[in-house]
Amino acid sequence: MTDNISSLSITATISSGPDSIELLNSECFCLSLDTKALKQALESEIGQPGLFDLIQQRCPYLFATRPVFVSQANMARMEQVVHAIELVVALPAYRKEILGDSTHIASHNPGGAKGVFFGYDFHVTEGGFGLIEINTNAGGAMLNAVLARAHRACCPAIEKIVSAQNKSNVLEDEIVAMFRQEWSLSGHERALRSIAIVDENPTQQYLYPELLLFQQLFQRHGLGVVIADPCEFTLHKGVLKHGNMNIDLVYNRLTDFTLSEPASATLREAYLQNIIVLTPNPQSHALFADKRNLVLLSDPIRLQALGVPKATQDILLAAIPHTEIVLSENAERLWRKRRGLFFKPFAGFGGRAAYRGDKLTKRVWKEILTGGYIAQALVVPGSRVVSDHEPAQVLKFDLRNYTYDDKVQWVAARLYQGQTTNFRTLGGGFAPVYEGPIDPGEIICSTSSESDNEFFHIAGHSNIGCHEAVVQHETRLFLIEENTVKSLKHDSYLELVRGKSTAPEFAGRRFMLVDWYLRLACGQPEIVVNETCSWLVFDAEGRLDFNAAHEIDAETAPTETHCTQLKELVFGAIAVSNSK
Repeated sequence: MTDNISSLSITATISSGPDSIELLNSECFCLSLDTKALKQALESEIGQPGLFDLIQQRCPYLFATRPVFVSQANMARMEQVVHAIELVVALPAYRKEILGDSTHIASHNPGGAKGVFFGYDFHVTEGGFGLIEINTNAGGAMLNAVLARAHRACCPAIEKIVSAQNKSNVLEDEIVAMFRQEWSLSGHERALRSIAIVDENPTQQYLYPELLLFQQLFQRHGLGVVIADPCEFTLHKGVLKHGNMNIDLVYNRLTDFTLSEPASATLREAYLQNIIVLTPNPQSHALFADKRNLVLLSDPIRLQALGVPKATQDILLAAIPHTEIVLSENAERLWRKRRGLFFKPFAGFGGRAAYRGDKLTKRVWKEILTGGYIAQALVVPGSRVVSDHEPAQVLKFDLRNYTYDDKVQWVAARLYQGQTTNFRTLGGGFAPVYEGPIDPGEIICSTSSESDNEFFHIAGHSNIGCHEAVVQHETRLFLIEENTVKSLKHDSYLELVRGKSTAPEFAGRRFMLVDWYLRLACGQPEIVVNETCSWLVFDAEGRLDFNAAHEIDAETAPTETHCTQLKELVFGAIAVSNSK
């Protein structure tokens, strides 16, 4: 059975047009994530030593194993929607209506700054299309620049598409230029000197590795950079300071969009006194990202009243699913129609979740009725098959357009399982997006199983008696301390990473974490497909100490003795003995 699996291949003849995109997303496995290239990019090219290990510890499902293909028509349509919304937001009547209902700080003139890293999120299939939401502090741009360097194609036709569209170096230059543009648009004649990257308790943020990438990028371009919590700043003689550093510009990653929390008080004062350039800022959030704006943007009567041109109305009404605020007056109707709706809080933070209507319980519905939710017509997300084995692993995806000043800078996908994107799905996470196929001729996409890249195979462990090739995968984790190897339950590891549990028995100790991605046959481990290693450090109370692990300057690779113990734990002593 093992030999049959190793020789599996699929040959798909892919022609241009909508059907070809669906075929690429369901049958093309030519592109895959190269973990060695990813580590090289993170630690040598644009990152810093230890960053790969930090990501493995903090966010193991950050990068998807496969890319996503999107037709040129849908790429162009997403860009068209971005332009249409920018046009509406520029209308004085729209700004007056939105800012009139917003908090006072939203009306403060940001001094010319446009706001960096808007994220327009779409659900796109060849049979459906919808703008789901807009964010004004969209994360992931730098991570996607890294990811673009780490996907590899195994056939010339797909490699041609990838090479033509890989513009990660250009994106990095555009990012720096964007921040300098924000500075100059705010009326400053001298050059930008310093940037503070601000988030609440930044070292504990899920995307903290990306903040480190931004820090490295800005420093390479001669800027002073600090990553800080909002409470770490002071005002002195009209200057915002972090320690002894004078801060020119604040890259705002906070979800405190109105700077109303006590920890944001100094930033709020500096912003209102025009001491700093804050980007993105409260006004851009109010105008673009408040989900109640989707109610207006999907209402033909209100668009007409605002003086939106007919052509722009047509673009918006065809692309934005009908949205309304959940109120007691429409509650009964929305409950009846819930299976075709998606419910979201106005502000997507603070522990309030989004729900598909067909998954709603009456308990959750009561919570929604307390206020603060919109109901949006359901738009089915795209799907991507990420494994060519049976049963196939199929993930959902959305498409994020990173934009600045009405220009789309980058398009990335997020692969996931569940109701919403979550970065907790094996094989899921951020994924590159490729327009394809470009050539109207045919592309021959020959794909093979991952056996060509397998780490090693235990000889003789062929699951005798299994008559069907039922192939699945799983991840197993192990802790290595000196000469001891022990298993670590995956759920327990996630609880530790998320700070929801401690391991007092590991207090004050450090371990090498070994992550094996295994191919199963008939439910039994057959082959180690991939191995990643990183450091885990526990503090005196048994909590994970990510900073201490990040600072370890030592190789993370199991010894030959460790490998033997690992194989015995996974495959059993007899199988290992037979393989020698």
